[in-house]
Amino acid sequence: MQFGAYMFCTDYSIRPDDLARLLEERNFESMWVPEHSHIPASRQSPWPGGAELPREYWHTYDPFVALTAAAAVTTRLKLGTGICLMVERDPIATAKEVASLDQISNGRFIFGIGGGWNAEEMGNHGTNFRRRWRVMRERILAMKEIWTKDEAEFHGEFVDFDKMWAFPKPVQKPHPPIIMGGDAPTTFDRVVEYCDGWMPIGGRTSEGPSLSEKIALLKRQAEESGRDPDSISIGTFGTRPDPDLIGRMEDAGVERVVFALPSADREAVLPLLDQLGRFL
Repeated sequence: MQFGAYMFCTDYSIRPDDLARLLEERNFESMWVPEHSHIPASRQSPWPGGAELPREYWHTYDPFVALTAAAAVTTRLKLGTGICLMVERDPIATAKEVASLDQISNGRFIFGIGGGWNAEEMGNHGTNFRRRWRVMRERILAMKEIWTKDEAEFHGEFVDFDKMWAFPKPVQKPHPPIIMGGDAPTTFDRVVEYCDGWMPIGGRTSEGPSLSEKIALLKRQAEESGRDPDSISIGTFGTRPDPDLIGRMEDAGVERVVFALPSADREAVLPLLDQLGRFL
């Protein structure tokens, strides 16, 4: 079992490079940061986490800038987006950012992705909410071409480019692991087709099968699709540090647990990190 931590690193919280140092010193496996380019002031889309949206959602740093700062002051800590909103991003530019960060970190980047929940936010980027999964699929497939081919080419409905040269390539081969967030009815279709792992939010599961049952369903779907089930990693995001809970998750096949940290200054975060460090 590997243990990570995530935070909305903001202009008022502990600096991401400072946080990364503290996590590595306490033997955490990974550090994760989320992404929102902005939050539309209309607030029409309901937040899945509750009624009132926390202010860190519109104060968070760009994830690649934050993780580059973290990479510069660490040597072992893995660095993940949790999650990157590819439905709001240009695939050519993001492929360059991913490869650059993987190079600078010496192969420590983990590419967590998701479709997002804020229809107005992605609409500002030109993505229709109902088409977001089709958009994301093409963008990820196009990025894989860029990462793995000296002369990449892609022709789809939403992404279209002729042969191109785009370097650097990622250190990790064929590319950094792609981890799908979310827990929707068709999530496993996306995981099996073009991802390397699944990481739902702990404590925000949909109705229906338990986590262990869902993991079994995912493994079975992978096998039926001709894919090695063991090639898909399983993690949980925002899990509470409860030994019994984590023990059950490990028995179910969970390989990574990511704890949540508040968007707060160093004085507030340090005691929490010490508590989690003792827990680890």
